[in-house]
Amino acid sequence: MSRFRSLTARLTVTAVALVALVSVLIGAATTLVMRETLSGRLDQEVESALARALGGPPGPNGQQRINLDSQAPGTLVAVLGATSEGRIVPDRRGGTEVVDADVLDRLEGVDGDGRGRGPSEVRLPGLGRYRLESTTVGDSVVVVGLPTDEVDEAVATLLLVELVLGGLAVVVAGGAASLVVRRQLAPLREVAGTAHEVATLPLASGEVVGTPRVPERLTDEQTEVGQVGAALNTLLDHVETSLAVRHRSEQQVRQFVADASHELRTPLATIQGYAELAERRPDDAAAVRQAVSKVGVESQRMSALVEDLLLLARLDAGRPLDHEPVDLTMLLLEAVTDARVVAPDHHWRLELPDEPVEVTGDARRLHQVVTNLLTNARKYTPPGTTVTVTADDRGFSVHDDGPGFPPDLVHHAFERFTRGDAARTREVGSSAGLGLAIVQAIVAAHGGTVSLRSEPGDTLLRADLS
Repeated sequence: MSRFRSLTARLTVTAVALVALVSVLIGAATTLVMRETLSGRLDQEVESALARALGGPPGPNGQQRINLDSQAPGTLVAVLGATSEGRIVPDRRGGTEVVDADVLDRLEGVDGDGRGRGPSEVRLPGLGRYRLESTTVGDSVVVVGLPTDEVDEAVATLLLVELVLGGLAVVVAGGAASLVVRRQLAPLREVAGTAHEVATLPLASGEVVGTPRVPERLTDEQTEVGQVGAALNTLLDHVETSLAVRHRSEQQVRQFVADASHELRTPLATIQGYAELAERRPDDAAAVRQAVSKVGVESQRMSALVEDLLLLARLDAGRPLDHEPVDLTMLLLEAVTDARVVAPDHHWRLELPDEPVEVTGDARRLHQVVTNLLTNARKYTPPGTTVTVTADDRGFSVHDDGPGFPPDLVHHAFERFTRGDAARTREVGSSAGLGLAIVQAIVAAHGGTVSLRSEPGDTLLRADLS
């Protein structure tokens, strides 16, 4: 049965079976109708023969004489009574004239009161099947019949023709169905070919681009094949997008590890250098104090960097934050007040609505967001720059009239370890480039978004928290 597992084979077999079934039904119906029609005509001839048999002149004793002269060849006429006799009208080939005793005995069983009920069919010994009708005349029963040979031959010929034509119809239907089904399923095989081609692509690693697609002509959703093709293209789009996201994530992880290693290598090298200096000059108290001081400074920087990396890792892992009411107005007021103390040479402005702004979130992390944005504005703008913090019911924004972000940095500002120097070299006291990345991660964890618009004299960082 494995040969019928394919859709093409099943559809072909189904079509052929339907043709065969229809042929059998039509043949059976035609045969029955033809037999009934021919039998009806034969019955009419039998009734006419009986009428002619009874139409002869009366005999010498006044008894009705049976007329054999006007009967058709092959007609059987018998009189059953005290003395039974019967004859068959000879046909052109001769034939039996006198009916023998066995036939007469069989005719005895024919109902003598059967006139009006229609002829009945009886098989006579040595003669075959006859359509017989009888009637009573005095003390005798007159039986008249005609053979069914012509009807049987016509029906047998029809059956033979039907079998031959039915067989030819099945053969032709099989070939035509196979051709039509294969042609109609060709688009489906093309869709399957696309799926097989995609299945052979190396998708386990690396960037995946340009995966094959089902041709547009096979994506008409008004057809079944088109629905399959459109669904496969949608699936391939989703898979390619997911693989692209996975590849970008892998690249970001690699870059993240490389940048983190680079950032940690410098303070570690500094700590190692000053530790070796203190070991080589243990008697030089000033050198030892300087080495210990530098080790402390670099340790603090390294600890801060590790804390930032740990925070990003936790946010990437989906660690839940606190969800409590936070007074955003008070939080901004405290952050701007602190900034005025740290950078008095900048002009700090705070614009708040008349009503307090309250959001739901993690107060400590939101304070970190505001602090990072204000620190970014302080460190990368010259003295005298005006920094304006504005709050509304959706979040807050930080605007400054400083030189702005370099044009090539605007679209990458929220990426990790992004700094203004493209070579990623680090000056003394500069950041590791994680401030804005942490801002975006924290705001995203609150279900919000961060946006940046920057031109010389007009830089706006916007945090929408709802």
